[in-house]
Amino acid sequence: MTTVSGSLIPEAADREGNDPIFALHGEAVRRAAAGESILNSTLGALMNDDGGLAVMPSVAEALGRVPHALGAGYAPISGDPAYLEAVISDLCEDAGLAEQAIAVATPGSTGAIHHAIVNFLEPGQAALAPSYYWGPYHTISTHAGRRVETFNMFGDGIRLDVEAFRTALEGQIERQGRALVLFNFPCNNPTGYSLDEAEWEAVAGIVRQAGRRGTVVFLLDHAYAKFGDEASNRWIDYVPRMMESATVLVGWTVSKSFALYGARVGALVAFHRDPAERQRMSNALGFSCRATWSNCNHLGLLAAVELLTDPELRARSGDERAAMIRLLDGRVAAFNELAGRAGLSYPRYEGGFFVSVFTPDAGVTAATMREAGVYVVPMEGAVRIALCATPAASLPRLVEALANGLAAVRTAAA
Repeated sequence: MTTVSGSLIPEAADREGNDPIFALHGEAVRRAAAGESILNSTLGALMNDDGGLAVMPSVAEALGRVPHALGAGYAPISGDPAYLEAVISDLCEDAGLAEQAIAVATPGSTGAIHHAIVNFLEPGQAALAPSYYWGPYHTISTHAGRRVETFNMFGDGIRLDVEAFRTALEGQIERQGRALVLFNFPCNNPTGYSLDEAEWEAVAGIVRQAGRRGTVVFLLDHAYAKFGDEASNRWIDYVPRMMESATVLVGWTVSKSFALYGARVGALVAFHRDPAERQRMSNALGFSCRATWSNCNHLGLLAAVELLTDPELRARSGDERAAMIRLLDGRVAAFNELAGRAGLSYPRYEGGFFVSVFTPDAGVTAATMREAGVYVVPMEGAVRIALCATPAASLPRLVEALANGLAAVRTAAA
């Protein structure tokens, strides 16, 4: 007689129940609650210097404007048409691309990534991301029976290694016949890096060339883009060039842009020159909505329409976001000064929620920092610091802990 040891399928039996970042955050919170002096630089939410969550009054007003009977009802499967139109308009502005775009509502950009992976890759195939990427790309891909392959993100001068990108993309086309590229810029999570115009020019050319040899889908994870400067947000200028031979996707979200993380409201926007292909994509993505979450948070969708289309609310939310950016930029400038003096090595950091400091042994570095009550996230080759959650007054302690963590690595290697 066969003995049944568990009811889960083998692939699910050994999965971790919590995201590693949230696990570290939880440990830091428990230690702080027990009375320890803890600096928690793990979680991607913008906090004021007093430790409270930074929120936008205009967003609270937009939520209050939605009639209860509307917000409580089901949203359309793919999202309200007014919402989808507003999101496309927010992305395109004056770029003249709105008529070549379709969109579906998703629970944050996480939902957008999911839909891209399950609709543009075959089971067993791999998405392509830089070597420093948001960890849930791997989680989502694995859960969906796909994978993530990476290319070396930084070359000489700690700039985007465009030749590594070219080689990896061409290799995927050879092996798979198709490629889904996942780029999280501007203000990359986890490094804070933003591409400049020369880098975008190179990326667009590589995508266009590869798209002539096979099916290429390029996804821009837009999560932190509104915290980037004007120069880093010129990615939209290069979309038409990529569209000559590729499909371009954008994962859009209110989570960071409107400091409304818990509402779980976002969208996947797809750009393509062929109307028939746009309709096929719209159908496929709507099907995936029904097959996963069914409907998004209707209150959040309708509030987002208010924020994006009401001129007064849009202007006020822009001013409130600008104040949040000033808060964050002050921390960025202070970190750059302190880290420079301490001799830390990290990529160009001009804005965004995170920065990553390079280390030969992230595990030792992060563990040493935790002993001092400072929490960061270890990765391969670096530790991620959430400056968004780090008060300005705590930055000297953070940089000192980083320097000590790196010194511990050198001592261990001696």
